[in-house]
Amino acid sequence: MTIIRYLPLAVAALAIVNLSIATETLAAEVPKYTVKDGKVDKGTYNGYRRFHGTCHACHGQDAMGSSFAPALTESLKAVDYDLFVKTVLEGRQVTDATGAVKAMPAFGQDPNITKHLDDIYRYLTARADGVLAAGRPVKIPQ
Repeated sequence: MTIIRYLPLAVAALAIVNLSIATETLAAEVPKYTVKDGKVDKGTYNGYRRFHGTCHACHGQDAMGSSFAPALTESLKAVDYDLFVKTVLEGRQVTDATGAVKAMPAFGQDPNITKHLDDIYRYLTARADGVLAAGRPVKIPQ
């Protein structure tokens, strides 16, 4: 009888512990860039290359935007990693105040993007955070 009385409390405590572990795991999985003296880690450099291989056609050189796609140097200030991944993989469609529809295609089937999504995120967040200047970055020597 005593065990049954405390079972809901034990289940709730276990759920809180699991939620805490899951949150820490998610936070640990968000890709981080390294920029030292204007030089970048290998992943961030690869992100630059991958971004300029595909994404810059719409989002502009150095992620500064264009007449039909936003500047990701600004967008990434308000977008977390999960929303970034969802948007890139699934695409997005919005209607602006004038009624014009703007859309980003889905890249979930493009291995040139999906295999390097973390590196692209590293590059874009370094640009958005203002720690990486425009132009081709230099890699940190290994």
